[in-house]
Amino acid sequence: MVFAPFDGRHDMRDKVLIGYGQGFWGDSILGPVRLVQEGPLDYLALDYLAEVTMSIMQKLKGRNPQAGYATDFVKMLERTLPTIADKGIKVLANAGGVNPQACLEAVLELARKQGIKGLKVGVIEGDDVLARVPELVASGHAMKNMDDGRPLSDVQDKLLSANAYIGAFAIADCLAAGAQIVIAGRVTDPALVGGPMIHEFGWSPTDYDKLAGATVAGHIAECGAQCTGGNYTNWREVRDFVRIGYPVIEASPDGTFVVTKHDGTGGLVSRNTVVSQLLYEMGDPQNYLGPDCSADFTSAKIEEIGKDRVRVSGVKGKAPTPTYKVSLSYQNGYKAVGQLTVAGPDALQKAKLCADIVWGRLALDGCTFQDHEKIVEFVGAGVTHAGILESNDPPEVVLRLGVKCGDKKKVDRFGSEMVPLVTSGPPGVTGFAGGRPKATDIVGYWPALLDKNQVKTTVRVEES
Repeated sequence: MVFAPFDGRHDMRDKVLIGYGQGFWGDSILGPVRLVQEGPLDYLALDYLAEVTMSIMQKLKGRNPQAGYATDFVKMLERTLPTIADKGIKVLANAGGVNPQACLEAVLELARKQGIKGLKVGVIEGDDVLARVPELVASGHAMKNMDDGRPLSDVQDKLLSANAYIGAFAIADCLAAGAQIVIAGRVTDPALVGGPMIHEFGWSPTDYDKLAGATVAGHIAECGAQCTGGNYTNWREVRDFVRIGYPVIEASPDGTFVVTKHDGTGGLVSRNTVVSQLLYEMGDPQNYLGPDCSADFTSAKIEEIGKDRVRVSGVKGKAPTPTYKVSLSYQNGYKAVGQLTVAGPDALQKAKLCADIVWGRLALDGCTFQDHEKIVEFVGAGVTHAGILESNDPPEVVLRLGVKCGDKKKVDRFGSEMVPLVTSGPPGVTGFAGGRPKATDIVGYWPALLDKNQVKTTVRVEES
């Protein structure tokens, strides 16, 4: 199979179909597989990154120079690349994590193994600023914590990752260079939708209303099926969760778009499902900040225009800030969590006794934790709505205990006192599996701002 050569030119289309098949690393592989197989599509967008994900990838890269990207992306392509090639679908993913080059090499190797020639794979680099942090701080870029104002020097020696949220124009640049698969690191989630819209419709950096429309489109689609009936309050209205359709954005040159899904799929696209997702992770709705523009979500006109078709128009935008948001992570101590099932009469009372026994035995051996270092939960007795609903007397509860502190040995010591409850605690203690809880790293999150002039992105395209 041979990909048709791309000469960098294309005619403007009046409609572009962008499917969003991955809301996070761990989302169902059936999302992208079915988007590719079950209907027309011009672009497939895939989001694999979260704040903690970057630190995990950085650790993996530290152990293996060829690691540090979302391997699930390559596994997905194993199942879909022939169809993607046959249909001419372009793929956009932030699966590169902290090692876009290794991800590119893995994709090219897969294409060659499957006999797909002429596949152009592009990478976007420049968002990873971890190695430059000492230089940046020394030159006056404080990167203070946006939540509490602390200076980065407080945790600089514990940093695990540092990535700027770059925007949609870098994706558009990579597409303009001929890439049929675009691999990025930390781009914003909406940029995966905005990039192809900029590329297809020729928008400029000052087309703020259109860019704001693209931002809203990407925000609605960024959690995958969460806008097509997933995690929806009126879940009884949603049909066929098994075959739930993932979102397809029908984008137009004027920045308006329709949210829909492939015909014949399950799920639901309505004004309410779209608005529910629009409100997700919302700060100031009139000033939703992104690297390409600031969008006014309250200006959006949202209307149902047919079955499973919701049109969004009228979105207003303005100039972006002169800074990028930077997501940094750092080592912030250790934690361990374990759980047991306590069953039978007086289950809640027995579970509370079990918790007291664990803390008492640890103290007896000289291992104590402050109240803010401990967590005790009785799942099944109203813990999710603690303080709202009265706890009942259930026939069974799950006792969940956890600790966190900077002493790894203390955390591991805690983990050894849960199993003994099976034979040296009250009756009805069961359900322990997976071995003793072990100390694991706590990853702290550090949001900061950095002058855009300090982040330079580059694109590069290679061919199978």
